[in-house]
Amino acid sequence: MARLTSRQDAYGAAVYDYFRGYGGFEIVERDDGHFAPSSGPRAYLAPFKDWPSHQRQAIRLARGRVLDVGCGAGRVALHLQQKGLDAVGIDISPLAIRVCRERGLRQARVMPIADVGPRLGTFDTIVMYGNGFGLLGSLRQARRLLRRFHGMTGPAGRIIAECNDPTLRRHRRAINPRALACHLACHRLNVRRGRMPGQLRIRIRYMNHVTPYFDYLLVSKRQMRQVLAGTGWRIDRLFDSEGSPFIAVLEKERQP
Repeated sequence: MARLTSRQDAYGAAVYDYFRGYGGFEIVERDDGHFAPSSGPRAYLAPFKDWPSHQRQAIRLARGRVLDVGCGAGRVALHLQQKGLDAVGIDISPLAIRVCRERGLRQARVMPIADVGPRLGTFDTIVMYGNGFGLLGSLRQARRLLRRFHGMTGPAGRIIAECNDPTLRRHRRAINPRALACHLACHRLNVRRGRMPGQLRIRIRYMNHVTPYFDYLLVSKRQMRQVLAGTGWRIDRLFDSEGSPFIAVLEKERQP
């Protein structure tokens, strides 16, 4: 996705309004007609004590110079900055980056994930929270970007990536059967299109703001291993949540 216009920055407008005390919400719309509210700006600005336990545990593994991809309102980068780490936050949303700066994040810049490259420098850790693994978009783009991340990180480079398991196997009984049927139908449609089952095409709405459609990749742990094949990364550790989100800590494969 290219740089957003002000009318397209639906996510940023919701975050900025919430930050200023006016409330805010997001509607996530899929290209198959499904739409639903997201967890919303409250989660994007949550202090560390209110993070889910799997996020609190995994972020302790961040070290050195850190790149926060899809930093949103800056909650992760600000936490790491307060811990003394050299944290850089990037996001495609101009208003989200404005919130980051107003909240005190020293290094925040507008940049889509596709533009991440060596000009940002070398990092020890790349963080992708808030289902940030999904920003990789598709199998092909994910592998291309993961190889790029491999070249941007040192020998002990690490990725801490959160994803949402689209198979919903662990908690299907707790899901509205109508919603479950809708999600599984979307997975079958994606397979017919030659895509991964959880490769969604979505856009974000807020009031009269709407983003362009973009690809958003949800994978299970098994599917993540498929995505990682040939990129130089492997899953070293996993942190589960009580629902479908999980965090994978990726380390570089050892060279023979």
